[in-house]
Amino acid sequence: MEERIQSLLREIDDFKAKTKDELEAFRLKFTSRKGIINDLFEEFKQIPGEQKKNVGKILNQLKQSAESKLQQVSEWLESSSASETIDIDLTLPPIPDKVGNLHPLTLTKNRIIEIFERLGFNVEDGPEIEDDWHNFTALNFPLNHPAREMQDTFFIKKSAEGGGDILLRTHTSNVQIRMMQNGKPPFRAIMPGRVYRNEAISARAHCFFHQVEGLYVDRKVGFADLKQTLYHFAKEMFGKDTKIRFRPSFFPFTEPSAEIDISCLICGGSGCNVCKYSGWVEIAGSGMVHPNVLRNCGIDPEEFTGFAFGMGIERVTMLRYQINDLRLFSENDVRFLKQFQSVL
Repeated sequence: MEERIQSLLREIDDFKAKTKDELEAFRLKFTSRKGIINDLFEEFKQIPGEQKKNVGKILNQLKQSAESKLQQVSEWLESSSASETIDIDLTLPPIPDKVGNLHPLTLTKNRIIEIFERLGFNVEDGPEIEDDWHNFTALNFPLNHPAREMQDTFFIKKSAEGGGDILLRTHTSNVQIRMMQNGKPPFRAIMPGRVYRNEAISARAHCFFHQVEGLYVDRKVGFADLKQTLYHFAKEMFGKDTKIRFRPSFFPFTEPSAEIDISCLICGGSGCNVCKYSGWVEIAGSGMVHPNVLRNCGIDPEEFTGFAFGMGIERVTMLRYQINDLRLFSENDVRFLKQFQSVL
């Protein structure tokens, strides 16, 4: 056994490596769990006691020598590779770049922001995890009002008394409340962001989606201001030939309230399955800010009035690019996303 160890010592001493593969082969042969040195230590247990002192000494020497050589050659290879110059053949054809592109929802959001910024609207942001006051109560939702059930809320912490819940926001109206509480009129802002509702996922609905809400509060703001603002938006976003109509509706935080439809971009208003053969597609809800909402934020409704509106970015994007399945936006299918490179 001593002769074998001496032979291995000479082999280790003479070892040189030019590549990391050769160094890895050395490691596997000598210092790995299945290497020669580990096998020798197993054999060492079987030799007679009078030989153990001498054999053990040179066996430990073999182990230390192998580990030292491994570290030495490894450091040498690292320093050599760092100092080497890489030869480049400039005659080879170039590798074509794969250019990334913005997500269609981002493209639409940016376009919406661009339109409203030209009208003097600022862009505001707020938390996605919200309390009951900012998401419901301040917006004129009574504690037991059925309108709360319409939101299909994801609750993080449910309060037994009600009113102290912590939840994922169901709309970006919470940003409006925070803005009005922390400032003084006039306010003119839009609030793009992600919202959450506990809905079944389908081609027309998802449990999370994106909204842009708008708020304008000042003296002598009327419904005509709301109509003209949204008429302008529809023409800028969907084209000059787009028609827009307002239908009476109900929202706890606006009075009067209206839903906004535009003429179907797929069939041009003649009727198809997208517009359910009505020629119209809903894009937003709107209305005059309810006096109770202004009071909850410390604003006198006798002095100030305002309008608010909200639209789904997914819905606008589907109409803008004629996409018929909302789930495509969150599946990260590169084949789908590549289609929007040309609009950069």
